[in-house]
Amino acid sequence: MRGFAESPIEKPKTVAEQVANVLREAIASGTLKAGTALRQDELAEEFGFSRMPIRDALRQLEAEGIVSIHPTKGAHVTRMDGAEIGEIYAVRELLECEALRLSIPAISDAKLDEAEQALDQIDAERNVGRWGALNKVFHLSLYDACGNHRLLGLIDAHHNAADRYVRILLSNLDHRTRSQSEHRDLLAACRQRDGRKAVNVLRQHLREGSATLVNAIEDGGMSRKP
Repeated sequence: MRGFAESPIEKPKTVAEQVANVLREAIASGTLKAGTALRQDELAEEFGFSRMPIRDALRQLEAEGIVSIHPTKGAHVTRMDGAEIGEIYAVRELLECEALRLSIPAISDAKLDEAEQALDQIDAERNVGRWGALNKVFHLSLYDACGNHRLLGLIDAHHNAADRYVRILLSNLDHRTRSQSEHRDLLAACRQRDGRKAVNVLRQHLREGSATLVNAIEDGGMSRKP
């Protein structure tokens, strides 16, 4: 488990959030693989912090669904399975379709331009590790005008939980071209302020992504390219 804590930590919020960010990235990138034990003592030594922020970071990641904590066995990186994917994407569909519906009437051209820039960056980006973050920027730019900060916070948390799946979907499963086409259809509907069409495109986009990932797991094809 050595090495991932050397990743740069950005402007601090809390120590627990810093640790959670680094662990989340290590899990999403595959540095920490599914089933890996996350021992508080080892992590505290690795990061140079006390056990309390480590414990809080693990609880935060547990809430996102990417770490499992057992009363006697401790914390482990959650294994990837079709049921988890189905749950994450079902919740994303409920939250994001509502946020988009609320956002369309008030969305600014500046936010639409921000979303388009994220898509252009995905097209140009060679580093797979950046695709999940850029995907989140795209989606949240479209929902920004919904006027409900709690809703946006829930969406952000579920994007974090889905991040490793998004990376696999876009890289291993050769889904990036299709996904980007759907993204641009969604953006076009938003530019037209056609809320009904935009929500339908988004709903289909999320369902297709979920189905592709679940099928890959059932076929034994869920493995990360080196």
